[in-house]
Amino acid sequence: MLEIFNLVGVRGERRLFDSLDFQIMPGCCLSVEGENGSGKTTLLRMLAGITKPAAGTIHWKGHPLDQQWCEYRRDVLYCGHAVGLKDDLDATENLQIMAALAGVSITRSRVCEALHKVGLAGRESLPVHALSQGQKRRVSLTRLLLQPSALWILDEPLTALDRVAVEWLGNVIDQHLQNDGMVILTSHQHLPLVSTSHIIRLGS
Repeated sequence: MLEIFNLVGVRGERRLFDSLDFQIMPGCCLSVEGENGSGKTTLLRMLAGITKPAAGTIHWKGHPLDQQWCEYRRDVLYCGHAVGLKDDLDATENLQIMAALAGVSITRSRVCEALHKVGLAGRESLPVHALSQGQKRRVSLTRLLLQPSALWILDEPLTALDRVAVEWLGNVIDQHLQNDGMVILTSHQHLPLVSTSHIIRLGS
């Protein structure tokens, strides 16, 4: 379980959110909503352990994160708004490097199989700079199939995706939730899910 107590987010001299409290249980999806600049990405980066909150605490499995950073980072997969790919490497190389940084060793054949599932068959060996924005996004989201993690934190995962890819992502998230996984996401677009999503809104 992920628990947030009195979390405060600040950018520069501006307070984005204050005294934020919520919890996420296994099998739950939390959608973070708000206008541009309300602090959605800041919040997700805090929950991913990238940005330090101005105040408040984050607990994972009943214990503060600062007592278990290594375990938490193994349990969390963060996909930011930027795809985070190296343009001069191909899709497979990018995914293998990302997995290795997360402590996961995967073969090229397994990566290729996952890329086929997201509709990128035949593009496994192309340098990333030769891919469209939607294809780059799909490469980044292929990590969901390759890196086992209890909590997915997804910042605008639908950006540049076509209808087929959006449906694929919805199915993958639903399967993750049915297996007692947890998801936190932001999106300006509707993501069709069978599972129930809870909503918090920033800046209201």
